[in-house]
Amino acid sequence: MIDQTTAEADLLPFRAALRHGPLTTTVPRELVHRAAVAEVMLTDWRRLTDTHFAMTAQWPRGHSFFTPVDGTHHDPLIAAETIRQIGALLAHAEFGVPFGHQFLMDKLALTVHPEELRTGHTPAALDLDVTCTEVKKRGSRLAGLCYETTVLREGRPAASGRFSFTVIAPAVYRRLRPERVFDPGHCPVALTAPVAPQTVGRLSPADVVLSPTGDQNRWQLRVDTRHPVLFDHQVDHVPGMVLLEAARQAATAVLGGSSILPTRLACEFTKYAELDRPCLIDALLLPKGALGDPDTVLVTGHQDGEPVFSTTVTAASRA
Repeated sequence: MIDQTTAEADLLPFRAALRHGPLTTTVPRELVHRAAVAEVMLTDWRRLTDTHFAMTAQWPRGHSFFTPVDGTHHDPLIAAETIRQIGALLAHAEFGVPFGHQFLMDKLALTVHPEELRTGHTPAALDLDVTCTEVKKRGSRLAGLCYETTVLREGRPAASGRFSFTVIAPAVYRRLRPERVFDPGHCPVALTAPVAPQTVGRLSPADVVLSPTGDQNRWQLRVDTRHPVLFDHQVDHVPGMVLLEAARQAATAVLGGSSILPTRLACEFTKYAELDRPCLIDALLLPKGALGDPDTVLVTGHQDGEPVFSTTVTAASRA
């Protein structure tokens, strides 16, 4: 039996911390559409005006999927995921969208500053300044949102992004996609073999989202619904973050390095990427406007001959 005096003594540090202010924790995982608490980046938020919000977040020194680039910089896609989570949180917690509604990402633009992405001896503590630039409503319900975010690390800009999405009510979603909603008959396409991880900036084949097709700079999207981060919970289409990772990996392959540090990403999603049909990914190195300009790769995805998404990936110049 634990001595009562000892137990009381063990609690003293926690009680002292509570007297000096709240302890840091993540926001509820449900608010950011994550099943695993470990995948929640946001830690707090505060409404400043009807369209202006202050938030905080944390990036871990290491992550099972968003691994540091070259072991020295936080993965820019963890910035994209952090900003994505903002939209879900605002929709539910500030604009009254009930759980169960579907969110369709429309566009995203991300810029990062490599000098502020360097990993340190502790997790990166971040302040987020968020402004909603377009709030679309259908009656009293939120129908869509566009917001701009500045990510500050110790007061200095580390990243900025502009994201937009559409909100779809469950009844409408069922009418739009009756054959997809919770229909076990629509199984994902068979899992295809990955390309060599080192050619797309990955260490593990499990994290590769491209499969070879035999054509140069063309791949099939590799859909592994068992992946614990990319498919954190059950969905009926390929998540936008999977397509963004496919763009990053395709750009890495075209540029011929073991890894790249994307400094700018601009992505537009035109339709759902279905789980049960092959999706082809093409990449094209764009011509430079001037000598010394960074490399930019255009990545597109097509399914059944129709465009699904397009992304431009700009990579930091290598020393």
